[in-house]
Amino acid sequence: MELIKIDNYRWEVPKTGSMRVSGIIYSSDSLIKNIKKDDAFKQVANVATLPGIIKSSFAMPDIHWGYGFPIGGVAAFDWENGIISPGGVGYDINCGVRLATTSLEEKEIRYRLEGLANALYRNIPSGVGSTGSIRLSTKDEKKVLRQGSLWAINQGMGEDADIEHTEDSGCMKNADPDTVSDRALERGKKQLGTLGAGNHFVEVGVVETVYDNETAAHYGIFEGQVTVMIHSGSRGLGYQVCDDYLAFMTRHVKKLGFELPDKQLSYAMIQSKEGRQYYNAMACAANYAWANRQVLMHRTRSIFLKELGISPRDLNMNLVYDVCHNIAKKETHVIDGREKAVCVHRKGATRSFAPGHKAICESYRDVGQPVIIPGDMGTCSYILSGTQKAMEETFGSTCHGAGRVLSRKAAKKASKGRSIHRELEDKGILVRWTGRSTLAEEMPDAYKDVSQVVDVVHGAGISKKVAKLRPIVVVKG
Repeated sequence: MELIKIDNYRWEVPKTGSMRVSGIIYSSDSLIKNIKKDDAFKQVANVATLPGIIKSSFAMPDIHWGYGFPIGGVAAFDWENGIISPGGVGYDINCGVRLATTSLEEKEIRYRLEGLANALYRNIPSGVGSTGSIRLSTKDEKKVLRQGSLWAINQGMGEDADIEHTEDSGCMKNADPDTVSDRALERGKKQLGTLGAGNHFVEVGVVETVYDNETAAHYGIFEGQVTVMIHSGSRGLGYQVCDDYLAFMTRHVKKLGFELPDKQLSYAMIQSKEGRQYYNAMACAANYAWANRQVLMHRTRSIFLKELGISPRDLNMNLVYDVCHNIAKKETHVIDGREKAVCVHRKGATRSFAPGHKAICESYRDVGQPVIIPGDMGTCSYILSGTQKAMEETFGSTCHGAGRVLSRKAAKKASKGRSIHRELEDKGILVRWTGRSTLAEEMPDAYKDVSQVVDVVHGAGISKKVAKLRPIVVVKG
């Protein structure tokens, strides 16, 4: 299967065989080499065979091999006659990231970083199967699944402004807890307010460079400022929802008489009873994830206040935005000059809505949605803004991070004999972690250069650089 270069930032996977549309990969000459090696572009082609797909099967520059859909994949399906696929969302439903600003500057806390790193590590549960201090009854857990971020705020863990600054106000309205299995509910009861494992983290950073002063001012960002980034998802509950429905869809799709190129792409028609059940269960997991990040931010704020011995006014921690990476949502987009309802699957991709879009809170509507792009823990992260070109080309979507180039097994092998935490300390980054192999699996070399990834989406015009952040403390799950 060949890739045809369209321009400096786009490559086409030509429509062949059973593909209903072509594939479009956003990349550069240097990044495309890894994409070809990874074979993830074949998954882009597989997605292009699914019923109801509109325009193209897209992939962002952080693309790598995933379950069914590639990670970094974006695809929209006709709301009336298209499909919904758990493989197009992934196991960690609404894995996402939120960014908060403070009034602090690096020079004010540099001498307190050791204590801050230790306090964050001690007080934020992390690691595989980690549990927190919140114990939910089944009744309360179902409230979380219906209400999302609002549940946490009603418990005193945040402010009303946090809802405004969260994608979809931190709640998908179609959530139905009756579509979630007892096993998923059981897994979620003790994990609210926990970080999880893998690439999840809490990161204290510093705004190193501002590229767009006007947009940065709208977001409350200035150079030298201390920030907090939180990356986590729906924990065991979301994993179980995905697992349950993948097993169900694998059986169900056989009745539809369609030959799948990969059974991991099993699906249901969106408007079928089965499709709606998954959509409503997925929404429950998405809402759990938003509530989880809201609780994590509240705990982080409390740790800052206690460890630094300052007042809430002096800290002034405010949520810039919370975005989700793994989701399927009903959205309205302009297709061939007409508005059309579609189900957009973003798997390892971020919404990038343009200035003026009604889904963006009023405080950001003039400049576009904040897009938060974490890198690996040893280099930098970026804040971008959404653009009209993204609305026109990618259903308002852009990249979500750096993207892996080494599997976890390969990263562990490559890190033998190295002291990753010492290497990070030499760069001025304090890291704390749970699990024997976490740092090896998540070492910076395991990821693409996030600056190259961001340069592609900025150059292609599907999101715009606003600021660059440098990590100074990282707590890894």
